[in-house]
Amino acid sequence: MSVTHLFQVEDMTCGHCEKAITRALDEALPGAAVKIDLKAHEVAVEGDAAKAEEAIREAGYTPVRKSA
Repeated sequence: MSVTHLFQVEDMTCGHCEKAITRALDEALPGAAVKIDLKAHEVAVEGDAAKAEEAIREAGYTPVRKSA
């Protein structure tokens, strides 16, 4: 069973941001479940938290890890 990690991404503000982050996470963690709450600026992703955080940063956003 994979652990789900939650990130606060305040600079994720629109559908384009959501798609960019989803694409980055799909590339970094193929097959990982990704759930995005655009209104709450939250990204939940299964798998390696460090890889997920780095992928979000490389996509141009500022993730802050929260407890899930």
